[in-house]
Amino acid sequence: MAITASMVKELRERTGAGMMDCKKMLTETDGDMEAAIDLMRKSGAAKADKKASRVAADGKVIITLSDDSKEASVVEVNCETDFVAKDESFVNFVSAVGARVLADKPADIEALSAMPLDSGETVEEARAGLVAKIGENIQVRRFEIISSDDGQIYSYNHGVRISVAVAMKGGNETLGKDIAMHIAASRPMCISEADVPEETLAKEKEILIAQAEGSGKPMEIIEKMVEGRMRKYLGEITLVGQPFVKDPDITVAKLLKDAGAEVTDFVRYEVGEGIEKKQEDFAAEVMAQVKA
Repeated sequence: MAITASMVKELRERTGAGMMDCKKMLTETDGDMEAAIDLMRKSGAAKADKKASRVAADGKVIITLSDDSKEASVVEVNCETDFVAKDESFVNFVSAVGARVLADKPADIEALSAMPLDSGETVEEARAGLVAKIGENIQVRRFEIISSDDGQIYSYNHGVRISVAVAMKGGNETLGKDIAMHIAASRPMCISEADVPEETLAKEKEILIAQAEGSGKPMEIIEKMVEGRMRKYLGEITLVGQPFVKDPDITVAKLLKDAGAEVTDFVRYEVGEGIEKKQEDFAAEVMAQVKA
């Protein structure tokens, strides 16, 4: 069967693949459009597997709120470049994943990957298809569900890179958004001292004791020095101990108390945090290709 330009154009529009790939697939399937799409999907999945080893440290974090603002999903999906992070197809995929997480509350990434989206594809099928279309490694990295039965969820987005969801009782929307913005800027580890892991406290105390012992001061002085530094450390890492970012003269604890409010939980995601980006030496790469 003769492969026409209109057939190539239709396949390209439906798959987002290159013109030559579309013509090749149509030729192999003797012009059968649906068979060509299936073949291209299979080929796209293979390409996605090859790209999976590439570092994806850019991307987007999205917060999806329930209609009553009692629940929210926080999802991070990674890609390789900020250009793709702004691509409409990528953004739509992230939004669809966020909605699925909120609706079905999967146990983990593996369970989420097998869940269907509104398009009929599973999350993994849609991800692989997007990799084939866009040409970058794309990974659904992590997600969390946050809820507040006796309060509300408030959120703040700093561009597409940082998103915060806060569960708060009392207060109002302005306070909720201010607290979320503070968390985005100040990166607290947890809400209060009671939430700090024992191993974190023990490790920090060990470091502070070693530093103080180097001063040569008596042990009773060292103990007081360590106690003071631990108080300062806890003030730095806990939400309620931090100076409020919009008014450093008051702590977040005082701000909440004056408003009759309480933060019960929060989630702060920043795109790519903890992912080691590969440093490319483009000159060396070009020379290697020349020699090859």
